[in-house]
Amino acid sequence: MRVAVVRREPNVAFSMDVYADNLVSQLKKIRPNWEIIEISPEPWSDDLENLWHSGNPLRKYYERFYHHPRVVRQTQADIFHIIDHTDGHVAYGLNKLGKPVLITCHDLVQYIYPEILKNESRFPAFSMAVWQHSVKGIIAAHRTIAVSTNTAKDINKLLNVCLDQIAVIPNGVESKFCILPAETVANWRQKYVDSSAEICLLNVGSNHQRKNILTVLKVVKAIANLDIPVRLWKVGEKFYPEQEQYIKANGLTEHITFVNNPDSEALIHFYNAADVLLAPSLYEGFGLTILETMACGTPVITSNVSSLPEVAGDAAILVEPTDVEAITNAVICLQKDANYRQNLIAKGLARVKEFTWKRTVEQTAKLYEEIVDSRSKVPAELA
Repeated sequence: MRVAVVRREPNVAFSMDVYADNLVSQLKKIRPNWEIIEISPEPWSDDLENLWHSGNPLRKYYERFYHHPRVVRQTQADIFHIIDHTDGHVAYGLNKLGKPVLITCHDLVQYIYPEILKNESRFPAFSMAVWQHSVKGIIAAHRTIAVSTNTAKDINKLLNVCLDQIAVIPNGVESKFCILPAETVANWRQKYVDSSAEICLLNVGSNHQRKNILTVLKVVKAIANLDIPVRLWKVGEKFYPEQEQYIKANGLTEHITFVNNPDSEALIHFYNAADVLLAPSLYEGFGLTILETMACGTPVITSNVSSLPEVAGDAAILVEPTDVEAITNAVICLQKDANYRQNLIAKGLARVKEFTWKRTVEQTAKLYEEIVDSRSKVPAELA
């Protein structure tokens, strides 16, 4: 079989690079006789560090919506897998040519939190229209992969795609996320705390409204008000102005260490060295961060909404995401009750074993075969 993997622009979306890299790597292992072709748009800026906000916008849209789809259409393959729903517009042309196409949908968060684009786009209304045009390409695909049941329900509800056209195939966790030697962890932790007595809370990722960072900050304040030494390691994006204002107004600056988008090696060290991951997100399409944390032997407190309960199972503390008191009590309980903490860690390590890239790609490869087989049985004039 000849499989065309339609990738995102290079260095734009790290999580999509991870998805595509693991997909291609595992496909070559489990289907060594298949030919895997990778197609990605040309970068529209020489400034790869600021790709979204630099370069000629006309070049950007020309490459993304005309040249790249044209290159994909001209490629010969038995099936086309668009690995990110934001490139769903590529499916329109493939569909017209009768070529089998599959799209992976990771989330439909902009439908639920459209204000996200205010911080990511110069022209939010235009960007929303473009985004909707792209993701509606899911309707033109022959099948869709959803990374969670919750995301499948969103696709069904928001795009009116039948559930039987959606395959739920969760993401995997890379094996590099693991427990590090105790001495290594202790040395790393020492660099990022003021005292060994501090409770180190970790939050990883962006600061969009759906990430519920204000609740995380309120938990830090609540713990500090109990005269318990506490530190928040905020790893990822810089705080938004309103979050900075809350930090200053409540005297939390000394309790927070910010690390701007560390590499994966540093992230693994933070996962290992933290006492607990706080991830009270209001919405996630999947929630890979909580599994990566579990793989590093650190307990997780996360939300009881969207996809997070199905990903975490019984291996995390699930809370109502804005309940500051409940989250604060959960943190303190983990610190005081060593048996409870160790039990949760053990459950997390067991839970992670259910999410491997090998399993993800095996299910994906079977779906390719199912689609190609079903299309071969359809008369050419109806395909």
